[in-house]
Amino acid sequence: SSPPGEAVLARFEEKKAAYLADPNNVDNLIWHGRFTAYIGNYQEAIQIYTDGIKQFPEDARLYRHRGHRHLTIRQYDEAVADFEKAAELIAGTENEVEPDGMPNAQNIPVSTLHGNIYYHLGLAYYLKQDMENALTAYQKCLASSGNNDNLVSSTHWLYMISRRLGREEEAKTYLDPINKDLDVIENAAYHTACLFYKGALEEEALLNPDGDAPANDAIAYALANWSFYNDDLQAAKERYETMLSSSSWNSFGYLAAEADYYAHFLEGGTK
Repeated sequence: SSPPGEAVLARFEEKKAAYLADPNNVDNLIWHGRFTAYIGNYQEAIQIYTDGIKQFPEDARLYRHRGHRHLTIRQYDEAVADFEKAAELIAGTENEVEPDGMPNAQNIPVSTLHGNIYYHLGLAYYLKQDMENALTAYQKCLASSGNNDNLVSSTHWLYMISRRLGREEEAKTYLDPINKDLDVIENAAYHTACLFYKGALEEEALLNPDGDAPANDAIAYALANWSFYNDDLQAAKERYETMLSSSSWNSFGYLAAEADYYAHFLEGGTK
């Protein structure tokens, strides 16, 4: 990982100190784990959550955050197990807004605990090339919250998964609520991708040379995957390879490109 900035390091020290002062407070433990991951210590973060689960085995948040870091280090089976456990624990409970570790420009959290569990569960299945289970998880994610950021992020994956399953007409139905006037706070890249899928934007509008960033990876992956499920395999392969030459190895777009490339273009792949 790139070295963390001074502001992130300062917040890490703050969260660590709060945890050490009161290690029996589950919120302190979660924040300590989150900022341990933000500075790049993913294995240590997983251990913090594992220790927390021993103490608070019924707290879905611990499985949700540990699963996220299993995704980062490519432990997809472990991630699925954690998110499935988290989904089991939230069954029948009221949803709640999840506070941001890295707030957006408006300092308005746009995700929920239920939504994040199903979003990351869907991603874990997707990275395992299990599209049917990924589709089910993202359908639950879409139903978990009515805000526009959740709408565009869920729709992005639902559309791609449906296309990967060969269900083009079904994929189009997910795009019905998407329009240019949606007020999206954080997930602008997913909104842009959905407008492209819908035909409201041309491909040229998605091409952005501004370097490595998670948002750019989301768009780059959307285009690579578009080439893949529209059977332009050479373009897909080249786009995957371009993504995998970047430094943003922990973005979700990069993880998806990596999983697809290994599954479909290396020796023994299906394409």
